[in-house]
Amino acid sequence: MTPPVDPSLNRRKLRLALRHAREQAGLSQREAAEHVEWSQSKLIRVETGTVSVSVTDLRALLSLYDITDPAQVHELEEAARGSKGASWWSKYHEIVTPQFGQYLGYESAATSLHTYHPVVVPGHLQTRRYAEALLAPRGLSPERTRRVVDMRLERQARMFDGSGRPDATFVLDEAAVRRQIGGTDVLGEQLQQLVDFGARDDITIRVLPFEAGAHYSTLGSFVLLGFPDDDDLLYLEHAAGSMTGGEDLELLARYQECFQTITDLALGATESVDLIDHIKQDLRAR
Repeated sequence: MTPPVDPSLNRRKLRLALRHAREQAGLSQREAAEHVEWSQSKLIRVETGTVSVSVTDLRALLSLYDITDPAQVHELEEAARGSKGASWWSKYHEIVTPQFGQYLGYESAATSLHTYHPVVVPGHLQTRRYAEALLAPRGLSPERTRRVVDMRLERQARMFDGSGRPDATFVLDEAAVRRQIGGTDVLGEQLQQLVDFGARDDITIRVLPFEAGAHYSTLGSFVLLGFPDDDDLLYLEHAAGSMTGGEDLELLARYQECFQTITDLALGATESVDLIDHIKQDLRAR
């Protein structure tokens, strides 16, 4: 059974369509808001996808923008009806910051995901025991640890086990696949999961070997999301997290170039999986 579309995806569909329609109509946000007797802040929230849109409000905008095609009107009205309600990560509100929640909305709509991590296996690919071991030094309560790990695994399942899976490429530094998080048994299980993921058509895992030396992103991890109908997005992973897209094209371009450089330096997909499997076999022999 196909799961229902997350409300964040419907809000994103409306955000893109309504912003494009307003620009085609030659109206500024202030002018459009005045025509429908809204505050400008309300229109901005609609165009950033941070709020749902009622069918009544949608029809007012469609009339203003002279959108009358029955099929398009029906599609957008259905998106408006589906834009209400909480996103899947809302039940983890005590551990998901607003910034990360916004990122998850973008991630769920992306058609491509490219990420690099220099230290550990990224959350997208972690096993339960590896995630628990990774969180152990933080001194979290057992309940909070369980919630964080549950959220990671649900995110993983939604990304890789449902429909509309993104084309995902993960470049892991060799240190990330050798660092014994949780000990040899936990790491061995994690490495086997990487091998299994790497065998899938929609997931590419590359290892950046120690011999690659210094490169632009030795200081931190990052994620690049690609969309067919919107600007690419960069997410820098640190304590607070930060995103940039069309508002900082220079920074986005630098990281896109960085990822290409890292990919060029990394082992090929087959060699990478072979190395991961070799490291796993060495662990078993100890």
